[in-house]
Amino acid sequence: MRVLLLYPLFPKSFWSFDKAIELIGRKVAMPPLGLITVAAILPQEWEFRLVDRSVRSETKADWEWADLVIISGMIVQKPDMLHLIREAKRHGKLVAVGGPYVTSVPEAAKAAGADFLVLDEGEITLPMLVEALARGETSGIIRSNGEKPDVTTTPVPRYDLLDLSAYADMSVQFSRGCPFQCEFCDIIVLYGRKPRTKSPQQLLAELQTLYDLGWRRSIFMVDDNFIGNKRNVKLLLKELGPWMAEKGYPFSFSTEASVDLAQDEELLDLMIAANFNAVFLGIETPDTDSLELTQKFQNTRNSLIESVQKINRVGLRVMAGFIMGFDGEKPGAGDRIIDFVEATAIPQALFSMLQALPNTALWHRLQKEGRLLEGRGVANIHQTTLINFIPTRPVEDIAQEYVRCFWELYEPSRYLARVYRHFRLMKPKSLKKKLRMPGLIEIRAILTICWRQGIKRNTRWQFWRQLFSMLRHNPSVFESYIINCAHLEHFVDYRQIVRDQIESQLAELAALEATMQPQQVA
Repeated sequence: MRVLLLYPLFPKSFWSFDKAIELIGRKVAMPPLGLITVAAILPQEWEFRLVDRSVRSETKADWEWADLVIISGMIVQKPDMLHLIREAKRHGKLVAVGGPYVTSVPEAAKAAGADFLVLDEGEITLPMLVEALARGETSGIIRSNGEKPDVTTTPVPRYDLLDLSAYADMSVQFSRGCPFQCEFCDIIVLYGRKPRTKSPQQLLAELQTLYDLGWRRSIFMVDDNFIGNKRNVKLLLKELGPWMAEKGYPFSFSTEASVDLAQDEELLDLMIAANFNAVFLGIETPDTDSLELTQKFQNTRNSLIESVQKINRVGLRVMAGFIMGFDGEKPGAGDRIIDFVEATAIPQALFSMLQALPNTALWHRLQKEGRLLEGRGVANIHQTTLINFIPTRPVEDIAQEYVRCFWELYEPSRYLARVYRHFRLMKPKSLKKKLRMPGLIEIRAILTICWRQGIKRNTRWQFWRQLFSMLRHNPSVFESYIINCAHLEHFVDYRQIVRDQIESQLAELAALEATMQPQQVA
């Protein structure tokens, strides 16, 4: 069986880092970990060909080669996913579709022509697909019926299928699921509230595979809450730290975690010892009332500002997510977020307007209340999308505050000031790493950053002052510091995209309301 694995296009987003990635000659931030795991689960005597459409487009030869086409992706990839299903059927191919988006909302993929819907987690449903194909079946809906797989049986992903030179970061996964009950989150719907983890030996085998393939850059631990099972993650880190030290720290790690990480000093120390250098925290909002309403109680137990500052000081760069549009949200939410981000000097603060994701507790509540908006009822969790339900305050007010957050916090001098303060406060790194000389592409990237931020823009004096201060006072974090300066190239471009697209949608909404008013009067 010859299997063509297709990964749909990602739209330009907060996390795409297009302009920054261009500087180092990469094409996309991270690889399709789900699809290379699918390839590892399926029979290994099958032949596989992977096309990540953010790296290259599929060719006529790819279509002719394939016996079976497998497509997977997330909700933001929906438009290109549906396009690929139709293209596969146009080429007369058998098509199986899976992944988080189709698991949540299978109807659109089925309507587009998918033959098999392989839903839920692949360790259970992919063998069922293989059995169906062996029986000669040509269509079907395959589900696990609530069963969750034991991920200690998950094989090492097929990293060999990737063009490693195309990616800025690599991906691994240690756990699935999250113990919390945030109303808006679909992770607990898809993967459950009991975090399941791989064994330390499994993850080290995945890292050894990447090491043997020559990977020597950053790795993102894609777990939605890396510390959901603290006992097991500590067992992992106690083996990962010595493994990294033995190999001269070939990788650096980043991940996502709940903010209660700040209250576990042992865990923080273990992460630093394993060369973790960044963590994404779901702050959501500094408004306690909104946190309680959305059942994010873990963010109300300790000072959020103090938690962020503690994580920052030990040596982890904090990225954070913020949401606007919670029920009962008071005016000025955007200003309160700006104040919080500046107080904590978080360099990269992700904003989005609240989206009711399918089958979440929020989605069910809003559906019961009749507040989901027809035509925008299926969210796409993208930063350029308006709220898909009727909020408790005017959507125009929320959107305008949201745009102002983006515009002000990613003003070049303001962003560079936060980057400097964040890294300046970090405890110096003490890990004994192998020295690695920068390549020509990296030297050119640094020179480009120096030209744009240190000469061309009005940040020139600030840039050089902060750069030399960092070299003098905390040189051990300089590499991460200059990388985060480079990210400004993306944010300067992206904040304009956010403003243009949100203002365009507001104008369309105002025009629609204007046309409806005369009808209501009549």
